[in-house]
Amino acid sequence: MTVPSQKDIERRAYRLWEEAGQPQGRDQEFYLEAQRQFKEELIRHELKTPDNL
Repeated sequence: MTVPSQKDIERRAYRLWEEAGQPQGRDQEFYLEAQRQFKEELIRHELKTPDNL
């Protein structure tokens, strides 16, 4: 798994924003949540990868 790009994070944040009903004034909240999700996915992937042994 590769490190997500800025665009990947923005797309995820936009999707989260849409799913939440497009609330106004919460851009940063959704951006930070998207970052958190990607970070969590990377950690899970690294834990499953035997290359780290």
